[in-house]
Amino acid sequence: MSPSEQAPATWIVERTAHRRFPFRISVRQGARLLLAVRAQSAWPGPGQQVFCLRETAPDPDEPLEEVERVGVAHLGQVGRKLTLALDRPGRKRCEFLTVLKPARQGGTREQIFFRTESAIRAHRSRARVELLPRADAITVVIDKGERYPWRFPGADVRRRQLPVGDYVLLDGERSVATVERKSFDNMVSDVGAVQALHHHLSQLSARPGAALVIEAQYADFLDERRVAGRWPVVHLARVLAELSALHPGLPIVFAGNRKLANVWCERYFAACARREASPQLDLVREAIAGYRPGEAADLDERIRLEALRLAESPFPTAAMVARFPEAPASRVRRVLAQLKREGVLETTGRGPGMRWRQGSRGVGL
Repeated sequence: MSPSEQAPATWIVERTAHRRFPFRISVRQGARLLLAVRAQSAWPGPGQQVFCLRETAPDPDEPLEEVERVGVAHLGQVGRKLTLALDRPGRKRCEFLTVLKPARQGGTREQIFFRTESAIRAHRSRARVELLPRADAITVVIDKGERYPWRFPGADVRRRQLPVGDYVLLDGERSVATVERKSFDNMVSDVGAVQALHHHLSQLSARPGAALVIEAQYADFLDERRVAGRWPVVHLARVLAELSALHPGLPIVFAGNRKLANVWCERYFAACARREASPQLDLVREAIAGYRPGEAADLDERIRLEALRLAESPFPTAAMVARFPEAPASRVRRVLAQLKREGVLETTGRGPGMRWRQGSRGVGL
């Protein structure tokens, strides 16, 4: 992983001269630009969503005024959505939803919507899936050692010796997902060679989209009547717990029975195939970023913290401006105004005699 991929991500809002799209919103991870859109607003109002255009050919000479720069605590992707959690006390969770609409001239046109957490919760969409349908059949490889394999209706099914796993989903010749199948008896027997089982699961975990699917309920392994004479149920419970603890990146699915395990794998492979075929994922293909507290501190946050500290006694705007000579006075006033809207600060007096003090929501901070 390169140093830029290890760096924390940063959320940047800049004001543009464009009348319809007066804001540029970008997310950077070190020197790497993860996202850049032109937006109609810097932050959606309650229950609203903001229409955005993806930035395709930026003008290096365009005059841009930085409005905000804040660290990103979490950055991830779920289907057509890029989700963010900003490193600040309020107004921190949002997402960018990408939608493809039919174009009049044929093909599709892209639409991006900027939504906050409150708008997401208020929205009641009938669409219950994130991934678009896939028209062509999927390709599934079944290990030659499977005597009574699961069925995949409509799929291009092949048989070959697999290095690990029992079922593999292919995209061309590239492995997309791998599933290891275990019956109840297989799982109980493998407990007798648990070190070999851990080694095998370590190999499985290294495969893309790997999962372990068990044709039994978790409760079956704690049923003394089913495991009598083989293992104490306390021992089985401990082994199953350690499998998850020592292989945290490997989903372990207790599907219930053979039929449901087959259904789960079939639907899982179909979803993985749709994920690979969804052009919306090109919005940010590898947009995953984390941070350690303190790494993502920025100027706005330092202004906020200093204002909260000074608020124990009323203070003038000039006192804050003097403490941050590196920041334009307009930026300091904007941060103070935001704290006022949040109820953390309030003002007394007018003109030169105006003072900032702790607001009703600032008590106890």
